[in-house]
Amino acid sequence: MEIAIENTLFISKKLLLNCIDFWFKFIVIIMESALYLIPNTLGDCNITNVLPTLNVDIIQKVKHFIVEDVRTARRFLKKVDPSINIDELEFFTLNKHTSPAELSSFLHPLEKGFDMGIISEAGCPAIADPGAEVVRIAQEKNLRVVPLVGPSSILLGLMASGFNGQSFAFVGYLPIQANERTQRIKQLEKRAKIENQSQIFIETPYRNHKLLDEILSTCQGNTKLCIACDITLDSEYIKTKSINEWKKIKLPDLNKRPAIFILY
Repeated sequence: MEIAIENTLFISKKLLLNCIDFWFKFIVIIMESALYLIPNTLGDCNITNVLPTLNVDIIQKVKHFIVEDVRTARRFLKKVDPSINIDELEFFTLNKHTSPAELSSFLHPLEKGFDMGIISEAGCPAIADPGAEVVRIAQEKNLRVVPLVGPSSILLGLMASGFNGQSFAFVGYLPIQANERTQRIKQLEKRAKIENQSQIFIETPYRNHKLLDEILSTCQGNTKLCIACDITLDSEYIKTKSINEWKKIKLPDLNKRPAIFILY
């Protein structure tokens, strides 16, 4: 009877240790896996000019990606490494039609211990980018999030503007309605002067000229404006001038070119 009890205790102890070992290994796997935020280029340029080799190493090991457009994501991955087998990869499409339930399900591979990557259409994921919502969910689930180094048009534009880099605000897109947009520009100009804060904003590329005309007709002559477009590309253009100075020169062709506008 005593031997039977001892055997039962021994087996129970062994099962308990096995369970503990299993869960420990499982937790280690989960902790090691990560959601990598993978920056994209800002246009057609040499990958090695803007992305470090570490990014390439990580991309080569990731098999699950969250992207805005599968076609452009595949093209980017092939440019990073032509030997990548695209057919082995799994893509989750994140756009305005993606439901909250789908968003959460995208992270299932990560929860199972597989690395995942978010690729933006251009620049850094989660910065003026829908990937921010996926990152929020990952943080809520206590999953590991790793941002990788890469180009950000917002920061690069600010760096080259000569404006205040210690206090700045990125306000995204301005209102489409003309009267609302004019009011917003006035608000940003006022805030730039009162708070000594650089005001950064963007526009859909085909509306760049319309926004620029609005800025020049609305802002005071001594207000500074930086225009930065095609950043990191061969056609890069970055200039800072006062509103009065901009009115005296030939304006750059911004049609369908990604641009950053900064008031100060």
